[in-house]
Amino acid sequence: MPALSFADRVGDFLSLSAIERGVLAGLAERERPLRRGATLVRQNERGTDLFALKSGMMMGYVLLGDGGRQILRLIFPGDLFGTQVMVYGKAQQTLVAAADSVVAPIDRAALAEATLRHPRLALALTALEQIESASLADRLAAVAKLPARARVAGMLLEIRARMRRGDPAVENSFAPGLTQEELGDAIGLTAVHVNRMLRQLEDQALIARTAGRVTILDEAGMRRAAGRNDRGDGADLSWLPEVQPA
Repeated sequence: MPALSFADRVGDFLSLSAIERGVLAGLAERERPLRRGATLVRQNERGTDLFALKSGMMMGYVLLGDGGRQILRLIFPGDLFGTQVMVYGKAQQTLVAAADSVVAPIDRAALAEATLRHPRLALALTALEQIESASLADRLAAVAKLPARARVAGMLLEIRARMRRGDPAVENSFAPGLTQEELGDAIGLTAVHVNRMLRQLEDQALIARTAGRVTILDEAGMRRAAGRNDRGDGADLSWLPEVQPA
């Protein structure tokens, strides 16, 4: 997956000044490479860093009482994540590389100083967190109420939409980058059930699969099958104040 800076991700929603871009770039200048499967932080581990993803793909999950896990978030280049450390001083999720990745640790004190000097950035980051919260709420509602086929279809559309924001060249054929077990842990299904639903979507000519790639054959049909919308499409930060002249 191509690299995407934290500043680029914020810039998708807000017109940034050169100074603001420089501030965000400075916050994310440190780098830490991770191989697929490597753990960045563990749930309840103490720390002062949150992170921006520069390249690759990460996931955040919590452990359940039965020993299973619930994947709460899929993290794509440009995303800010691990933000709970700003409130609790420790990680609320285990963060693991779903692909070979590069992350940028950001000290929470440095972020606080930057947002005090540039209040528009604080508002933009709050808005981006709300977009992620809405996406999580949709996914949890799907787990609670929607049938398995709808959950799988919705997850595939969500992954493609997130990939497309980082790389407009992504079209109807893409590699989700997750195992069927990981997909299941994100939407409350077993790997066997995920596989069954993928085959059902294939049998209905909604998707095709080959060599780890998924091709969406019927966009409208997949959206009907998923029964939910992409929250990112409705984001509106036009209410934020314009950049003030220096």
